[in-house]
Amino acid sequence: QVQLVESGGGLVQAGGSLTLSCAASGRTFSSYTMGWFRQAPGKEREFVATISWGGSSRNYADSVEGRFTISRDNSKNTVYLQMNSLTPEDTAAYYCAAKFGGLWYGPGLSVKGYDYWGQGTQVTVSS
Repeated sequence: QVQLVESGGGLVQAGGSLTLSCAASGRTFSSYTMGWFRQAPGKEREFVATISWGGSSRNYADSVEGRFTISRDNSKNTVYLQMNSLTPEDTAAYYCAAKFGGLWYGPGLSVKGYDYWGQGTQVTVSS
């Protein structure tokens, strides 16, 4: 089992940047596919980005491709989401997710593809 704690959210102006972090407990972090999702008020939770166990493979939602970068440091049990060129449409609660031995494609692009979730961190982008 793994516990996830997100941090790094906040208020930023449009065009600005933020980096989210997700710290994971446990000794087998490198065996987990990790993902970032977000949920805006009144909307369903949606896929943002995912990264494979070793970090060599990534996938992004079309809406963030080229602006967001997911990365991980397995020595620190941490996954990151670097967010650039933020717009008000990026305003949401951002959630970190993990799946032991999971896929970073196919099911890895879906909420149902993950077993563990953090509590979320709020990102608000002002216009």
